[in-house]
Amino acid sequence: MSPEPPGRRLRGLRKSAKKRPAGPPPAETTDHSDAPEPPAETTSSVISAALYRDGHRVSTHDTLADAFRQQRDASGTLAWIGLHRPTPAELVTLASEFDLHPLAVEDALEAHQRPKLERYGGTLFVVLRAARYLDDREVVDFGELHVFVGRDFVITVRHGSAPDLSAVRHRMEDAPELLKRGPEAVLYAILDAVVDGYAPVVAGVQNDIDEIETEVFGGDPRASRRIYELSREVLEFQRATRPLNNMLESLTAGFEKYAIDEELRRYLRDVADHVLHTTDRVDSFRQALQDILTVNATLVNQQQNAEMRALAEAGFEQNEEIKKISSWAAILFAPTLVGTIYGMNFQNMPELHWGFGYPFAIGLMAVVCVSLYFVFKRRDWL
Repeated sequence: MSPEPPGRRLRGLRKSAKKRPAGPPPAETTDHSDAPEPPAETTSSVISAALYRDGHRVSTHDTLADAFRQQRDASGTLAWIGLHRPTPAELVTLASEFDLHPLAVEDALEAHQRPKLERYGGTLFVVLRAARYLDDREVVDFGELHVFVGRDFVITVRHGSAPDLSAVRHRMEDAPELLKRGPEAVLYAILDAVVDGYAPVVAGVQNDIDEIETEVFGGDPRASRRIYELSREVLEFQRATRPLNNMLESLTAGFEKYAIDEELRRYLRDVADHVLHTTDRVDSFRQALQDILTVNATLVNQQQNAEMRALAEAGFEQNEEIKKISSWAAILFAPTLVGTIYGMNFQNMPELHWGFGYPFAIGLMAVVCVSLYFVFKRRDWL
């Protein structure tokens, strides 16, 4: 990193002391680590503010003003400050103390940024999208992390629960030989933690895809909705991981210019390998979901066609029954018609007193019924 302008710390300290709100200091854990969430009673977003020299923690502070004062008085120290959803006043204080660029501060306040890496003079600004898999809900929860890296400071601003930076801090404190390599070592450790956090998410999404395949071929009607929801998560996962390749390439390109330690170079290359593996898996997930969606649509169409065919067959059978009923109704209607005509008691009715009237009526009924039966039989109505 390039050196920063001198004489900025005293001025920033005075500003931070004036803008600091009154009230008790925020609650801190015993090890002052970056806990996943600040306590409910905390009035400040400062999770941890510690100074390091030669890879070892030399002091821990409850307020930003104390950390600024201590670093100003103790030369050769590295300030590592962790914030969770800071207020604008706190970020303005940090910007004044560490000469942070206003555009980077604005991004850190607004959140909802795409992963990126930008350099403002001697300060590196990195935006990362962390992810974690929630087993109970079977969903992917995304968080956002902004990192300011300067010559003698690292500032992390978290929006969301992920990632848990306390593990990163503990790991770096347990490896002072790595921590004493400077702010770049902290940045690469954070990158490694974020990328390693993708592995459980990849495993969880893979398990969800396997379950969806079973549901699709099992005819579960909820499969389409689940495919859509998981596709959105995978798309968001792609947006979180794909820019990391270019970011790491940019860091790699600056190895010689900024005299990055060889050990850190190997560290970064290992992180880049993990990122490449993750992005390949995420790309395969999206393709797999598209294939599953196509198969699901085909199966749904086949099911709809089968239902339509079953309805058509049922309608055909119903028509056949109607034909039979109509045929017998017509056959039975013929003798009823004859009987009705000859049953009328008009005095001048023809054949009323004819001796063969009754046999003639019965024969007429039989002829009509038999004729209709053969007609309907020939047409396959009976």
